[in-house]
Formats: sequence, C-alpha cells, structure tokens
Amino acid sequence: MQDRLSTLTASLLKAATAAGASAADAMAVEGRSVSIDVREGRLEQAERSEGVEIGLRVLIGGRQACVSASDISARTISDMAERAVAMAREAPEDPFSGLAEPDQLARNWDIAAFELVDPTEEPSAAALEQDARIAEAAALGVTGVTQVQSSSASYARRSLHIAASNGFSGGYARSSRSISTVAIAGAAQAMERDWAAESRIFQADLPEAAGIGALAGERAVERIGARKPPTGAYPVLYDERIASGLIGHLLGAINGTAISRGASWLMDVLGQPVLPSGLSLQEDPHRPRIAGSRPFDAEGLPTRPRLIVENGVLTGWTLDLATGRKLGMPSTASAGRGTSSPPTPGAGNVTLTPGNASRADLIRDMGTGLLITSMIGSSINPTTGDYSRGASGFWIEGGEIAYPVNECTVAGNLRDMLMRLIPANDARAHLSHRVPSLLVEGLTLAGK
Repeated sequence: MQDRLSTLTASLLKAATAAGASAADAMAVEGRSVSIDVREGRLEQAERSEGVEIGLRVLIGGRQACVSASDISARTISDMAERAVAMAREAPEDPFSGLAEPDQLARNWDIAAFELVDPTEEPSAAALEQDARIAEAAALGVTGVTQVQSSSASYARRSLHIAASNGFSGGYARSSRSISTVAIAGAAQAMERDWAAESRIFQADLPEAAGIGALAGERAVERIGARKPPTGAYPVLYDERIASGLIGHLLGAINGTAISRGASWLMDVLGQPVLPSGLSLQEDPHRPRIAGSRPFDAEGLPTRPRLIVENGVLTGWTLDLATGRKLGMPSTASAGRGTSSPPTPGAGNVTLTPGNASRADLIRDMGTGLLITSMIGSSINPTTGDYSRGASGFWIEGGEIAYPVNECTVAGNLRDMLMRLIPANDARAHLSHRVPSLLVEGLTLAGK
C-alpha cells in the first residue's frame, strides 16, 4: 500500500514540475473502514468504505494553490497539476509560504517503534456486530435504562504518504478499533441520556464491549431526576471526560495561526505564567500506540517532545513553517494538513501534570459546587478569553454528590480559570490528550 502511495506522490510532483511549478508537495491517502450499528437487538446499519485521495500543493514564488481528487488516473494527475499552477498564478502573494530546507527534513525514523498499526487481521463485520449487540444488551441490562439510542462498533485503517520537491518522502499507516453506546434512562419528559465509548489502535487493548455498554447505562441512570442548580459563584469540577476541553482552549489560543493574526487572548503572555506553578503541559508525538503520534509533520520536519508550558510558564507557540516565518521563529514541527488544504499548525499528544488527589478527594474538598460531566454549546471570545458554556452534571453538597443537574450555564474568563486549576490524578493513559479532572474555584453559574 505504501509503495502505491509513494508512486502517486512522485507522479504528482513530476506533473507539477512539468506544468510550471517552482516547488510542490503532494499527499496520497488510502483508507478503509467498517462501521456497524445495532438497535433493539437488530442490525440497523452497516457501512464499509474504501478509497484513495490525492492532493497537490504548488508554489510559484510566494503564491500557492491546492487541489485534490479521488481519481488517480494519469490524466487526472496531469489536469490537477495544470489547474493548480493556473490557480497559483492568480493567488495573492504570501512571502511566508514555502517548503522546508533540505537540512530541516526528517530522516531515518523507526516507524515500527510508534506501533501505529495493529498487525492482527481486520475484524469481520459479524465480529463488529457482535460487539455492538453485547454493548447494547449490557446497557439495557442496567435497571432504569429504557432504551439504547445507538450501539456501534467500527474498525478503520488509513495509510498516507507525503512527498515534496525539496527531497522529502515518507509515509505511515494507522489503525483503530472502537465501540460506543448511547443509553437513555427514564420516560416521557424525564428522559436522560449518557454515553460511553472506547477506541484503541490495537484491538487487544480495547476494553470488553459489555463493560462499555454497562457504563453507558449506569451513567444515564445516574442522571434521572436532573434539575437546575442554584445561581451564584461556586467551585466547578470538570470531569476527566470533558476536562481536556479547557486545555484545548489554551492550545487554540497559542496556535500560530491565531497568534500571527493577532487574534488570541494569550497574545502577549509568552514567557509568562498561564497555569499554576508546578503544572506543565508537554507534547510528545512519539508515544507508542497513541492516535496522535507521528514521526514527522505534514511538512516533513522531524517531530520531537517539547514543553509547551513549563512549571506554569508558557514557553512557546505552536507553529508550522509559515506561521513561524511570520513570527520570526522556527517551526515546532506541528504542521498538519488534508489533501485539499495547505499545512496549518496544531498540537498532537499532550499531557498535563497530574495532581496528587483523586476525583473523589476533590469532590470532598470542594464542599458545595458543580461537577460537570457534559457540555453543550460554546461562547468563547477569542480576543478576551471570556467564556460561557452550557453544562450538565451533578450538584455537590457537603463534599458529596447530592443530585443530577442540567440546563445551567458556566461563565468566567479563561485566563483566570487556567490560573486556578487544581488537577486530579485520573487521566487515562491511552488518550492523545492526557488531562485529568480539573477543579476551578469561583466560576459563575446561571441556573434557577
């Protein structure tokens, strides 16, 4: 498969040169996936997809254009190159666009060490259906669950290859196996819904389907009788399931695209505290069997671990080549891209320093407040960091869960919120974003 993709990218580069491009890079992606959904003990939907997609970016001076196609014929490749060159000649000039220098490129990586592909056979549709049925039955077996909205199992395998006229050529594959269940408890106007899902690169690492379904059911039942919490200022505990969203806001604010455009609430804080002292945020793209791992980025630069935040202090932005050039800084090898778009920066595997306390300890210590397990909607001011989101979860009184809540809004300012984080120790090791439950003091709740 990789040889085929390598040949396709080489053909794209050759066609781009023949069409008049001064530089180019190409991407070829081949994937297959199977997804099975069951409902009420019967097969509801079965999907299988297979295909190849190719993309080409051409550069003429400081002008660039991208084209993509799902047809890999020689005629299509030639037409793509001609069209891309014609588009580039009409594009606005960007003095910061361009390929990496040859001495910047990744070389001699050991892709086997990343363990991104499960070597075992692809599961049959029948095996996936069986997993989905088992998960559904386990959810329905929880007292109080009235129905299962969906129960699914899936498998996917994707290979990609990137090549450029600067001499870079490399690729890798990735596989995944997943099970998910959404359960509903209660009836009529008192119905509540919750979910559970797991995904792994190696099928042997995936938890049993029955446990996933039962957890979805238990979570849904716990939400029966939800009501609005009081309005006021209270401590808020973000459950591990959704706590990575807070760190995601931080990562978005330090993304080179936002910084280079002057549109970030963290514009002027490089070298300053953004998290409490003692907390660090590390990116490690080399963790084996993790979905966000990769040996090189979308511009062919070698990836490497880096401290984004060290002991509370922001150490740098997340950059690709173009945003780095605009800011006068080197790329952090953080470029990602699809077949139809140029590279853009983005962080992959990140780990927040865990705390010493368990989630139960934080619930006990917070006294009275809100435990959030689900969020809906989002209103984030990208320049000020003002934050407002709909939430549901559980009301805490006397350090114990008192009752489920819904239909409330949590508000604050992200800069202040991040500086008041207290992490638990419950981050799940297999996730790309390893972020534990996070307690934030003094947020504004709008409830009843």
